[in-house]
Amino acid sequence: MADKKSHLHNIRHSAAHVLAQAVLQLFPGTKPTIGPVTEFGFFYDFLPTTGQSFKEDDLAKIEARMRELIAKNYAITGKQTQKDEARRLWTDNPFKLEIINDIPDETVGVYTQGDFSDLCRGGHLDAIGGVQFFKLTNISGSYWRARRDGIALQRISGIAFASQEEMDAYFKMVEDAERYDHRRLGKELDLFSFHDEAPGMPFFHAKGWQIYNGLIDYLRKLRGNDYQEIRTPLMLDENLWKMSGHYDHYKSGMYFTAIDEGHACIKPMNCPGAALVYREKPHSYRELPLRLAEFGYVHRHELSGVLHGLFRVRAFVQDDLHIYATVDQLDAEVDRCIVLANKLYAAFGFKDIQYAVSTRPEKSMGSDESWEKATNALKGALERHNMAYEVHEGEGAFYGPKIEIKIEDNMGRRWQCGTVQVDFNMPINFDLTYVAADQSRQRPVMVHCAIYGSLERFIGVILEHFKGRLPHWLAPVQARVLMISEKQADYAKSVADALRAGGLRVELEHSNDQISAQIRKAQLDKIPWMVVVGQKEVDQGTVTLRDLDGKQQFGQTVDSLLKLATELSN
Repeated sequence: MADKKSHLHNIRHSAAHVLAQAVLQLFPGTKPTIGPVTEFGFFYDFLPTTGQSFKEDDLAKIEARMRELIAKNYAITGKQTQKDEARRLWTDNPFKLEIINDIPDETVGVYTQGDFSDLCRGGHLDAIGGVQFFKLTNISGSYWRARRDGIALQRISGIAFASQEEMDAYFKMVEDAERYDHRRLGKELDLFSFHDEAPGMPFFHAKGWQIYNGLIDYLRKLRGNDYQEIRTPLMLDENLWKMSGHYDHYKSGMYFTAIDEGHACIKPMNCPGAALVYREKPHSYRELPLRLAEFGYVHRHELSGVLHGLFRVRAFVQDDLHIYATVDQLDAEVDRCIVLANKLYAAFGFKDIQYAVSTRPEKSMGSDESWEKATNALKGALERHNMAYEVHEGEGAFYGPKIEIKIEDNMGRRWQCGTVQVDFNMPINFDLTYVAADQSRQRPVMVHCAIYGSLERFIGVILEHFKGRLPHWLAPVQARVLMISEKQADYAKSVADALRAGGLRVELEHSNDQISAQIRKAQLDKIPWMVVVGQKEVDQGTVTLRDLDGKQQFGQTVDSLLKLATELSN
């Protein structure tokens, strides 16, 4: 499996180089920047010449040129080149020069195919003829090194696979993703909406809010009484964010407002508020670990161009856990977070879970010793649970490393949701202490954990994962009572009332449509149970239970339905 994965990576990496080669031949003067591999393919970012920009119509022309180059089957050769020589190769490309200057070694990797060379660390096919099953998909905007204040670039993206069958399966996945897009389902099922009056900030309707609260209730049930749930203010003085370090790292993505004579920030994350709660009173080692939980509403000023339904919003709720522990308790607390995350994901049928440990970024705070200790705690926890993981160098938070948890949905797509972070620095910034057994004052270590990550995003994920057919326990309407004719109206109402009294979320169909039309409507509304009553059911004091797949269970009683619902909720 590893060899197959590596081969696919090499195909996609080579495709990115072929893309850049084709673009430079068709659009002389364009400056290539970087072209990494993605989950399903590749992209390359370019700076077109002044007054020029790529258009969607250009994709077919670029793809045709790529196929012409591939037919020539140029060998891909690489070597280590002295940095001065590399600078001469890209003397008119400031992006490549910046990359060269940032590399600490005396040499850099240069890979060549035909008349094209690129800076690269390797990972290619022997020749470009092996790139056969690919397609360019879109053109979008980007920024140099993903900095908002960076130079605006254009990104050309594509997909690439090892076989036609794999590419066909990808397009089938894309077709399903479009059909079951959570934005479409949100509108069809009356769950949520977006409005120009609050861009990127979802409005949850009654049924959507039921799902929202169902997720919150489930997590509360899962974590039991081990956590104390708190609530911190939406706005906090800007000096707090300077103290925490967030101000220097997130200022461009924060909302500010004037209050009295000072300024406040609408919180982009919850941890500083939790630190203030901890600092409110002295703590003894006997109280630790102290586990605080918060469903905290946060705001981040995402660029309008990246907003995407519930997947990328400006206002969302994080299910944050902030745990204050002694160093000796650290391993057990990280283990606890991992176990909790896996239990939750299993409830939604997510089986293929992947882990990565993101290490210290270039811009960060704290000592090398504390970072090493924190990183080892995360790696050790995954190893104790026999969980394979990747290492993402330099992708941790500025205050500490983190475990990133990805889940795979029913369409084979991966979503990064949960995180577990170990933080030795926030307790220093906020002067958090506890009294140890020897009466000395010690600093706790802080563990940050979120499992849903963002409730909004998780709702979008599970809507598409289940194609709108949410599990019975989470569905906003669990049952709809249908009647064959108006003659059964009183009995149908009594059934609906009894099911509601038993705790089910029930609707009573009031239309005069034929039963087939009522069933069709319930199917379109993704109602898990259709409870059908006709004269036979009235006479017997029973109902017929029909599910979304058309399976029917005759002769059911209200009590048997309530018992089944209880089983489905456990």
